Amino acid sequence: MPTKHLIPIVATAVALVAGSAAAQLAKNSDAPVDITADELEVTNNACTAIWKGNAEALQETSRLRAQVLKIFNKPAAGGGGQTGGCGELDRLEAEGQVYYMTPDQRVRANQGIYTAANSTLTMTGDVVAVQGQNVIRGTKMVFNTKTGEGNMVGQATGKNAQGRVRGVFYPSKSNAQAKN
Repeated sequence: MPTKHLIPIVATAVALVAGSAAAQLAKNSDAPVDITADELEVTNNACTAIWKGNAEALQETSRLRAQVLKIFNKPAAGGGGQTGGCGELDRLEAEGQVYYMTPDQRVRANQGIYTAANSTLTMTGDVVAVQGQNVIRGTKMVFNTKTGEGNMVGQATGKNAQGRVRGVFYPSKSNAQAKN
Protein backbone atom coordinates (compact mmCIF):
# COMPACT_ATOMS: atom_id res chain seq x y z
CA MET A 1 0.00 0.00 0.00
CA PRO A 2 1.49 3.38 -0.97
CA THR A 3 2.44 5.64 1.93
CA LYS A 4 0.11 8.47 0.84
CA HIS A 5 -2.90 6.13 1.29
CA LEU A 6 -1.71 4.96 4.68
CA ILE A 7 -1.66 8.47 6.21
CA PRO A 8 -5.49 8.98 6.21
CA ILE A 9 -5.98 5.51 7.71
CA VAL A 10 -3.49 6.21 10.49
CA ALA A 11 -5.03 9.66 11.15
CA THR A 12 -8.49 8.12 11.41
CA ALA A 13 -7.31 5.37 13.76
CA VAL A 14 -5.49 7.88 15.97
CA ALA A 15 -8.58 10.11 16.14
CA LEU A 16 -10.82 7.20 17.14
CA VAL A 17 -8.46 5.62 19.60
CA ALA A 18 -7.43 8.88 21.26
CA GLY A 19 -10.75 9.00 23.10
CA SER A 20 -9.93 5.62 24.61
CA ALA A 21 -7.39 7.27 26.88
CA ALA A 22 -10.37 8.46 28.93
CA ALA A 23 -11.07 4.83 29.82
CA GLN A 24 -10.28 3.87 33.35
CA LEU A 25 -9.43 0.20 33.43
CA ALA A 26 -7.03 0.83 36.31
CA LYS A 27 -8.32 2.24 39.60
CA ASN A 28 -8.11 6.05 39.70
CA SER A 29 -5.79 6.29 36.73
CA ASP A 30 -5.27 8.90 34.05
CA ALA A 31 -2.61 6.74 32.40
CA PRO A 32 -2.96 6.03 28.67
CA VAL A 33 -4.63 2.85 27.47
CA ASP A 34 -2.33 0.70 25.31
CA ILE A 35 -4.28 -1.56 22.91
CA THR A 36 -2.87 -4.34 20.73
CA ALA A 37 -4.46 -6.96 18.45
CA ASP A 38 -3.81 -8.91 15.28
CA GLU A 39 -6.04 -6.58 13.25
CA LEU A 40 -7.70 -3.15 13.55
CA GLU A 41 -10.82 -2.12 11.65
CA VAL A 42 -11.88 1.55 11.91
CA THR A 43 -15.25 2.92 10.80
CA ASN A 44 -14.84 6.66 11.03
CA ASN A 45 -18.43 7.73 10.32
CA ALA A 46 -19.63 5.44 13.13
CA CYS A 47 -16.78 6.42 15.50
CA THR A 48 -15.86 2.76 16.07
CA ALA A 49 -12.64 0.81 16.21
CA ILE A 50 -12.69 -2.99 16.28
CA TRP A 51 -9.55 -4.75 17.48
CA LYS A 52 -9.65 -8.42 16.40
CA GLY A 53 -7.53 -11.41 17.30
CA ASN A 54 -6.00 -11.71 20.76
CA ALA A 55 -6.95 -8.13 21.60
CA GLU A 56 -5.56 -6.64 24.79
CA ALA A 57 -6.03 -3.26 26.47
CA LEU A 58 -3.55 -2.30 29.21
CA GLN A 59 -3.65 0.63 31.62
CA GLU A 60 -0.94 0.68 34.27
CA THR A 61 -1.25 -2.77 35.91
CA SER A 62 -4.82 -3.52 34.75
CA ARG A 63 -5.47 -5.61 31.66
CA LEU A 64 -8.56 -6.48 29.60
CA ARG A 65 -8.14 -9.34 27.09
CA ALA A 66 -10.58 -10.85 24.61
CA GLN A 67 -10.73 -12.16 21.07
CA VAL A 68 -12.45 -8.93 19.99
CA LEU A 69 -12.48 -5.45 21.58
CA LYS A 70 -14.96 -3.00 20.08
CA ILE A 71 -14.47 0.66 20.98
CA PHE A 72 -17.36 3.07 20.56
CA ASN A 73 -16.55 6.76 20.82
CA LYS A 74 -19.08 9.58 21.07
CA PRO A 75 -19.29 11.83 18.02
CA ALA A 76 -17.59 15.15 18.72
CA ALA A 77 -19.83 18.20 18.87
CA GLY A 78 -20.28 19.34 15.26
CA GLY A 79 -17.97 16.55 14.07
CA GLY A 80 -20.61 14.58 12.25
CA GLY A 81 -18.48 11.42 12.18
CA GLN A 82 -15.87 12.91 9.85
CA THR A 83 -12.13 12.46 10.38
CA GLY A 84 -11.40 13.95 13.78
CA GLY A 85 -15.16 14.12 14.42
CA CYS A 86 -15.08 11.53 17.17
CA GLY A 87 -14.80 12.45 20.82
CA GLU A 88 -14.51 10.70 24.17
CA LEU A 89 -14.94 6.98 24.76
CA ASP A 90 -18.55 5.88 25.22
CA ARG A 91 -18.06 2.16 25.78
CA LEU A 92 -15.79 -0.78 25.09
CA GLU A 93 -17.26 -4.22 24.34
CA ALA A 94 -15.20 -7.39 24.79
CA GLU A 95 -16.20 -10.70 23.18
CA GLY A 96 -14.87 -14.23 23.31
CA GLN A 97 -13.22 -15.49 26.53
CA VAL A 98 -12.89 -12.15 28.28
CA TYR A 99 -10.29 -11.69 31.03
CA TYR A 100 -9.94 -8.67 33.32
CA MET A 101 -6.84 -8.72 35.52
CA THR A 102 -5.34 -6.46 38.17
CA PRO A 103 -2.47 -7.23 40.53
CA ASP A 104 -5.03 -8.42 43.13
CA GLN A 105 -7.77 -10.10 41.11
CA ARG A 106 -8.61 -12.03 37.96
CA VAL A 107 -12.04 -12.27 36.35
CA ARG A 108 -13.06 -14.48 33.44
CA ALA A 109 -16.35 -14.27 31.53
CA ASN A 110 -17.89 -14.80 28.09
CA GLN A 111 -18.56 -11.11 27.42
CA GLY A 112 -17.74 -7.76 28.95
CA ILE A 113 -18.83 -4.15 28.51
CA TYR A 114 -16.91 -1.22 29.95
CA THR A 115 -19.05 1.93 30.20
CA ALA A 116 -16.96 5.10 30.48
CA ALA A 117 -19.72 7.35 31.87
CA ASN A 118 -19.82 5.44 35.16
CA SER A 119 -16.49 3.54 34.99
CA THR A 120 -18.21 0.17 35.23
CA LEU A 121 -17.19 -3.15 33.76
CA THR A 122 -20.10 -5.59 33.33
CA MET A 123 -19.00 -9.19 32.80
CA THR A 124 -21.59 -11.79 31.74
CA GLY A 125 -21.81 -15.50 31.00
CA ASP A 126 -19.89 -17.97 33.12
CA VAL A 127 -18.21 -15.41 35.41
CA VAL A 128 -15.39 -16.53 37.70
CA ALA A 129 -13.64 -13.99 39.92
CA VAL A 130 -10.48 -14.94 41.83
CA GLN A 131 -8.63 -12.99 44.51
CA GLY A 132 -5.81 -14.95 46.13
CA GLN A 133 -7.33 -18.37 46.88
CA ASN A 134 -10.86 -16.95 47.13
CA VAL A 135 -13.21 -17.72 44.23
CA ILE A 136 -16.70 -16.46 43.46
CA ARG A 137 -18.89 -17.60 40.54
CA GLY A 138 -22.03 -16.21 38.98
CA THR A 139 -23.59 -15.20 35.68
CA LYS A 140 -23.20 -11.42 35.88
CA MET A 141 -20.70 -9.20 37.66
CA VAL A 142 -20.76 -5.40 37.67
CA PHE A 143 -17.49 -3.83 38.87
CA ASN A 144 -16.68 -0.12 39.28
CA THR A 145 -13.07 0.34 38.19
CA LYS A 146 -12.76 3.66 40.07
CA THR A 147 -14.09 2.59 43.47
CA GLY A 148 -13.39 -1.14 43.36
CA GLU A 149 -16.99 -1.88 44.40
CA GLY A 150 -19.03 -4.53 42.65
CA ASN A 151 -21.72 -7.14 42.81
CA MET A 152 -22.30 -10.62 41.43
CA VAL A 153 -25.62 -12.25 40.54
CA GLY A 154 -26.55 -15.78 39.54
CA GLN A 155 -29.11 -17.16 37.15
CA ALA A 156 -31.30 -18.64 39.88
CA THR A 157 -32.66 -17.89 43.33
CA GLY A 158 -33.87 -20.13 46.12
CA LYS A 159 -32.26 -22.32 48.74
CA ASN A 160 -31.27 -25.35 46.66
CA ALA A 161 -31.44 -23.86 43.15
CA GLN A 162 -28.64 -24.55 40.69
CA GLY A 163 -26.93 -21.46 39.29
CA ARG A 164 -26.93 -19.29 42.41
CA VAL A 165 -23.91 -17.12 43.21
CA ARG A 166 -21.30 -19.26 44.93
CA GLY A 167 -18.10 -18.33 46.72
CA VAL A 168 -15.30 -20.21 48.41
CA PHE A 169 -13.30 -18.06 50.83
CA TYR A 170 -10.17 -18.94 52.78
CA PRO A 171 -9.40 -17.15 56.04
CA SER A 172 -6.12 -15.29 56.02
CA LYS A 173 -3.34 -16.86 58.10
CA SER A 174 -3.06 -13.77 60.29
CA ASN A 175 -6.79 -14.03 61.22
CA ALA A 176 -6.52 -17.75 61.95
CA GLN A 177 -3.41 -17.23 64.11
CA ALA A 178 -5.03 -14.37 66.04
CA LYS A 179 -7.89 -16.68 67.13
CA ASN A 180 -5.51 -19.32 68.56
